[in-house]
Amino acid sequence: MIKFPPCSVVVTYDQDRQQLIFQSVEKGRIASALKGAIEMPVLLDEFEFRLDDEFARRFGASVLTLIALGQPDIKQYMTFTEAPIDRPSEE
Repeated sequence: MIKFPPCSVVVTYDQDRQQLIFQSVEKGRIASALKGAIEMPVLLDEFEFRLDDEFARRFGASVLTLIALGQPDIKQYMTFTEAPIDRPSEE
């Protein structure tokens, strides 16, 4: 297995090619680009430290919504529910 150094993930929407592009960048290489950037922390304790399907769905929806703020043309492809989906209680 390839050992990855600690990294950041950059997600870019290329409108011309209609692609979402993921890039893994070493933290040290991206640090200067992040100075002054808006931070939107995701508090894991609010999700009971469960990185499950619902967390991944909501996280992905948040990333796409953020991309759409700067590139609204992607909105035509977005049909997901942003709010949590009600689940049957576990009793």
